[in-house]
Amino acid sequence: MEQQITTKNWYDKYYKLMMIVPLLLFIICMIYLFNFNSKNGDIMYKDVSLTGGTIITLHGSINSEELEASLKQKYPDIRIRTISELATSKNLAVIIESQEDPDSLKAEIESILDIKLTKENSSIEFSGPSLGQSFYKQLITALIISFILMSIVIFLLFKSFIPSVAVIFAVFADIVMPLALLDYMGVSLSAAGIAAFLMLIGYSVDTDILLTTRVIKNRRGTVNQRIYSSFKTGIFMTGTALIAVLPAFLLITGLPDSFRQIFLILTIGLFADIVNTWLTNAGIIKWYAESKGI
Repeated sequence: MEQQITTKNWYDKYYKLMMIVPLLLFIICMIYLFNFNSKNGDIMYKDVSLTGGTIITLHGSINSEELEASLKQKYPDIRIRTISELATSKNLAVIIESQEDPDSLKAEIESILDIKLTKENSSIEFSGPSLGQSFYKQLITALIISFILMSIVIFLLFKSFIPSVAVIFAVFADIVMPLALLDYMGVSLSAAGIAAFLMLIGYSVDTDILLTTRVIKNRRGTVNQRIYSSFKTGIFMTGTALIAVLPAFLLITGLPDSFRQIFLILTIGLFADIVNTWLTNAGIIKWYAESKGI
């Protein structure tokens, strides 16, 4: 009998301790981002779609390591990525990024590979630095405005400080954790990547609103029952989204890099949302509900 009671009430005993793990992760990520910003002058790596520059895509199987080593002797800022088949690891294309002039970079690649770059075997994109910086500022402004508007709606919906702050904190953590991991991985964000963070705000706030609404406004059953009911629905929503994006990221070859970046950010962000919603936010809401006798 005592064992049954202990098993039944384990969440009541340990939910506050469970909040420590995601909070520590959040603090570590924030410290990492502050250090990253102090060293790089920004909180993220940016690709040429945000800084301006040239993107040359070479189709076919090319030794990217030798090409990168040769290009870096003349262009230190060069970045090269490969697209390959998952099953055979065969290279399908090589993507070259640099802030250099497209004509100069094209001529150097032709000299190294001893081939003529045409529309059949390559594609070239170029954007000016001023255009890239302006686009970057607009995207960041849109992201900040979206977050502020979301916060206002949350406060209007719940009309209570602690539940509203809990939701906003969880969404903010869902942005901070993937961003820190992407910086650690050395991923250069594109315009599509920042748009993915806008999508992530929508995904994240759904589960947090679901949890808070059922626990605070729905008085049927105990607090634990309402949390568990929210968890079953919320984890199904998040799991469905993961099932949609994970195969696209892992299995589909030949996708443009911007699409793969969106899927990568959403995948990391959704896993972060599971931790931040069902450990941090759920613990705060349970604590608040019990203190208010809800």
